[in-house]
Amino acid sequence: MPIFEYVCSTCNHAFETIVRGNEQPACPACEGRDLVKQLSVFAVSANGSNLDRAPVGPCGSCGDPRGPGACSMN
Repeated sequence: MPIFEYVCSTCNHAFETIVRGNEQPACPACEGRDLVKQLSVFAVSANGSNLDRAPVGPCGSCGDPRGPGACSMN
């Protein structure tokens, strides 16, 4: 089940929630349904590797394997 990040357009509350199937999430603060899905960055952890210490930042340092300028953060 994927975890999605949202910001409520009604009260501006940012939150994460698990979404099952075609379920429509609601804001936990005001129960509003006018939500804006946010771009999520997922974490990777692997013992004994540098994957869990990959730099995060503006384009060119996000760790996209395709190289600088390839990610969707442009």
